[in-house]
Amino acid sequence: MNGTKRTFYLALGWVMVALGFIGVLLPVMPTTIFLIAAAWCFSRSSPRFEKWLIEHPVFGPTLVQWREHGAVPVRVKWIACAGMASGYATFMYFARPSPLLGGVVAVLFIACAAYVLTRPSLTA
Repeated sequence: MNGTKRTFYLALGWVMVALGFIGVLLPVMPTTIFLIAAAWCFSRSSPRFEKWLIEHPVFGPTLVQWREHGAVPVRVKWIACAGMASGYATFMYFARPSPLLGGVVAVLFIACAAYVLTRPSLTA
């Protein structure tokens, strides 16, 4: 891979890490999906940072389960769905969208939740 692509993936990986860590603090923002994307970017740009993320004491086990089995721990599934429900409630309360927009956003959240819930589960 040339230097430009490697630099792009490295920068994108760090953006994903930043978004993932923001997601730790904000209940309406996911964490795991951004860290999965960061690991993927680092796998194409920096073995050192990929190793750091995969071996991270908090996030590493979930990333390894996803990478090896496509699995999401049950606890993470519940947290993700609770975050989506909280995000939707916040959106509906503060944005006061039209019924059509509210319905479209609801369908997107339900589709995302269905995807998360249908992934295999392994113990965390």
